[in-house]
Amino acid sequence: MAGRRRRVSNPPALAVLSSLRERPMHPYEMAATMRSQGKERSIKLNYGSLYTVVDNLAKHGLIQAIEASREGRRPERTVYRLTDEGRAELEDWLTELLGTPVKEYPQFEAALAEIAVLNPGQVRDVLEHRVEALEKAVGQERAEIAQLPWLPRLFLLEAGYHLTIQEAELAWVRGPVRELQDGSFPLMKDGRPGGRTL
Repeated sequence: MAGRRRRVSNPPALAVLSSLRERPMHPYEMAATMRSQGKERSIKLNYGSLYTVVDNLAKHGLIQAIEASREGRRPERTVYRLTDEGRAELEDWLTELLGTPVKEYPQFEAALAEIAVLNPGQVRDVLEHRVEALEKAVGQERAEIAQLPWLPRLFLLEAGYHLTIQEAELAWVRGPVRELQDGSFPLMKDGRPGGRTL
């Protein structure tokens, strides 16, 4: 199951396939649906390139144009539907994404790998700033979830996962910040923040 090469493998394509599983739509309607469902919180959506994604999915037979219409002077709008092959691809792809952990490469982790470039005082300052930003983000996320008690949990899984990841990152970042503040961080020059090497 893991590592299968997909003909179209970008997250916006996954969102398009998922949207068309609901009903046939034209790209503008797909974009409006994704926006209304808050998809941009978990998938980096560039609505300008959505037409390219749609064309690519159609080229590979995962979706199919079923009608084109024009209203007044507006450009022609082509309505697409999910093909049987597209439905199978969507289900297989989701099964793989949900069931198979993969190494991801977040920007924060990349920065941590190069952290020794900065002196301990700089590291302390930027990580203190990150703690403040994460505390604010966690508070906002909790408040948003609290406003949706009527929504079935199935539709809150994404928000709950995101909140848990933010809380875990916040708890982790607080550790090095404490050590940098009290001078106990390993490999600090003279054991004090502001030295030249970590």
